[in-house]
Amino acid sequence: MSEHTATVEWSRGDQPFSDNRYSRAHDWRFDGGAVVRGSSAPSSVPEPMSDPAAVDPEEALVAAVSSCHMLFFLAYAARAGLVVDRYSDAASGTLAKDERGKVSMTEIVLRPRIDWIGDGPSAEVLAELHHRAHESCYLANSVRGEVRVEA
Repeated sequence: MSEHTATVEWSRGDQPFSDNRYSRAHDWRFDGGAVVRGSSAPSSVPEPMSDPAAVDPEEALVAAVSSCHMLFFLAYAARAGLVVDRYSDAASGTLAKDERGKVSMTEIVLRPRIDWIGDGPSAEVLAELHHRAHESCYLANSVRGEVRVEA
């Protein structure tokens, strides 16, 4: 078992608060020193209270699941003697009402595209690599909604 931490910091500054027009922009601080600007999604809270240039929690969840899948995929490809030159994923997530009637991330779709050095794997081996990565991904195993891989 391991623990993973992040510090989320928001400050009102000189903004009014009770009118509900305060900025939702904040910082995510990670133990390695990285700082990421976060905000609510402009689709949830309109500008200027949301910062469209910042990362919203919904897209962060999609990116985290995509990253988790990719890291396991790369490890399994390397163990199989395959050399990945480039990996990119145009992942997306859908917010919708779930079976409980609550808005949740009901689906995350990963769309990895991989460039190989030399001969890439057969379709069967590629599918198995994605299957193993998906089964191993801690985050895909943690979310309630469906996580699909469209390789």
